[in-house]
Amino acid sequence: MKKRIQWQFVLILLIVGFMTAVQYNTMKNPEERDTRDLWAIRNDLAAEQKLHSELLSEIRDLDKTIVTYKMLGEDDTGKALTDTVDKLNRQAGMTEIEGPGILIEVKPSPESVAYGLPINGVSPDLLTRFVNEINRFKWGALEIDGKRYTLLSSIRDINGTTTVNGLNVSTPPFSIKIISQTLEDSEKLYNYLLASSIQDDFYLENLILDIGQPTASIRIRGGAEEFENRFLKELPKGE
Repeated sequence: MKKRIQWQFVLILLIVGFMTAVQYNTMKNPEERDTRDLWAIRNDLAAEQKLHSELLSEIRDLDKTIVTYKMLGEDDTGKALTDTVDKLNRQAGMTEIEGPGILIEVKPSPESVAYGLPINGVSPDLLTRFVNEINRFKWGALEIDGKRYTLLSSIRDINGTTTVNGLNVSTPPFSIKIISQTLEDSEKLYNYLLASSIQDDFYLENLILDIGQPTASIRIRGGAEEFENRFLKELPKGE
């Protein structure tokens, strides 16, 4: 009888221990829930659809390039390669570009100037949020404080300073230039930015966006960086 009571006591302790372990594991590793609202999910879905469309467009362009190479004779192959290199340089932001666009001045807010508050540089998160905002529209070229921004560019914090392509972004005021495909696209972007909450985000950091009217001609310089060719080698003639 005494042995039976001991076994029951051990069994109860095992059950209690198992339940305690399960509860501890649940509290330590709670299930992550998606707390995004419907509009946030729609925005993410729209961004993914836009990326999908851009990838399809890139594939079509590459297919056209392959067909062009196959149709050209040996004498025209050099010109086709030169055109391709020029196109890649434009996509990489290495060449100067001019077209319709808008000029945005990033300035300290009037209140921060009036109260003599210290002017801090724009944070990488805020600058990245701004780029994400204008990515809702198709733009041709972007320049942030004189630094050319492309799809290959990065916005990072390096030693406490915001950088674009590894180059320091100045403490405001500085300018942002955006060139669009058409003047109509610039007007759409202008109207969107006027109503966007991105201006409130800048204002919370004591900065304002002075968004200029769309103009027919804005010039953006080519990137100063040079690419190093480490993998492509020129073949001797005849091979």
